[in-house]
Amino acid sequence: MKYGVCIFPTAYSIQPAELAVALEERGFESLWVPEHTHIPASRKSPWPGGAELPRMYYDVYDPFIALAAAASVTKTLKLATGVTLACQHSPLTLAKTAATLDRVSNGRLLLGVGGGWNREELENHGRPFDRRWKVLRETVEAMQALWFGDTAEYHGEFVDFDPVHSAPKPVQLPHPPIHVAGSAPHALKRVARYGDGWLPILGRETGNFLDRVRELRDLVRAARRDPDRIEISIYACPAEEGLVRKFVDAGIARAIFALPSAARDVVLPLLDQYAVLASKLG
Repeated sequence: MKYGVCIFPTAYSIQPAELAVALEERGFESLWVPEHTHIPASRKSPWPGGAELPRMYYDVYDPFIALAAAASVTKTLKLATGVTLACQHSPLTLAKTAATLDRVSNGRLLLGVGGGWNREELENHGRPFDRRWKVLRETVEAMQALWFGDTAEYHGEFVDFDPVHSAPKPVQLPHPPIHVAGSAPHALKRVARYGDGWLPILGRETGNFLDRVRELRDLVRAARRDPDRIEISIYACPAEEGLVRKFVDAGIARAIFALPSAARDVVLPLLDQYAVLASKLG
């Protein structure tokens, strides 16, 4: 199993470059950072995690700039968006941003994508919340086309452009791995259609989750793709030995432990604890 961490990098947290060095020194495989372009003042959309939206959601850095800082001081650490809200971007600009990060990091980008939970945030970008999954699919498919050939075009309902040139191309071929977030009923179909990985958030029970892993493998086979090439990563995985061992035994590719948006004196001791657990489990 591979081990990573996720964090909301902010002005008051440990900074991305320092954290990245600490992760690489301790043998972690990846750093995952989320995205919110803004938080609407209305706060009509309920946060799935509870009643009050934590301050870090308001203050989180741009993920690609944070990961570029991490890339500049590391050599092996994977740099991951967990997740970028791709529906809020033009694929023409997001494809260039992602490919540039993959270039400057020498092929270390993992692109986690999701549709988001905040209706007002997405609608401020001019996208319909109730159609966000189609917007997400078209955005990803358009980026895959832009990364592949000398010229590319895409004609969908929400993404539509005639032949264009787009550069740079990513180092990773045919493109950086796309990790599709979500645990809703149709999430697995999205992974099977256009994803290279599944990025669920889950609680402490494994029974239903492992059933869904088997369902995903069946869907990928039905799509005439190889299920062994689809990575499953547990986002915000509880750092509990018995639970993680079950995931190791089930062949889950990656456990991503959560860090608080806090200063180094809080974060570094947690990293040491996670590193001991990862070393013990293998």
